[in-house]
Amino acid sequence: MAIEIAAQSRMALGTGASRRLRHASKVPGIVYGAGKDPKNIELQANAIFQALRHEKFHASILTLTIDGQPEQVLLRDFNMHPWRPIVLHVDFQRVSSDQKIHIKVPLHFTNVELSPAVKVSAANVSHVLNDINIRCLPADLPEFITVDLKDLVAGQTVHVRDLPFPPGVEPIVRGRENPAVVISPMPRGAADDDKVTPSASAVPASKQPEKAAAKPAAKGGKK
Repeated sequence: MAIEIAAQSRMALGTGASRRLRHASKVPGIVYGAGKDPKNIELQANAIFQALRHEKFHASILTLTIDGQPEQVLLRDFNMHPWRPIVLHVDFQRVSSDQKIHIKVPLHFTNVELSPAVKVSAANVSHVLNDINIRCLPADLPEFITVDLKDLVAGQTVHVRDLPFPPGVEPIVRGRENPAVVISPMPRGAADDDKVTPSASAVPASKQPEKAAAKPAAKGGKK
């Protein structure tokens, strides 16, 4: 189901106009792209604040209705007040159905508790990345990428190129780049536990220490 958000055209520009908008519980914004002129807009402050709290809003094709006319857009940027829960500005980019988009989507990790790394080795599993940049057509945009860790073993690293991407979706990496997504270091002491100290019988005779020679019996005193 498409996420919809309403906006109105904004005529008054500048710092003073934006300040007045915020006092009226509205947020200034802009929409651009797809070969059209940029358009300044205003949105209801509470509506956009609540929308930004949802993960899906950041990685989905949105329906932005401006003055009653819907447009397909992506959220590209937003600015928050340094310490107050106030949205200061929002940027949207129009999308075309036949042009690929570049966007960051979240990673969802599953079955870590079932993995041999956790069940067998009691290893720690650390997420190096929590989202990933991808390229795809708007119709192929996934809400998230699933990282199934059921086969993860201790000492293993999962990389970007190991992930199963949906059809039409590819990661944005440079050349031979292959960043780590998940690491599971061997538990401390596990390597030492695997080492077996050789017994004396297993050591070649030439390497075994010589037994100390028996001390001669003490001579009796003079008669």
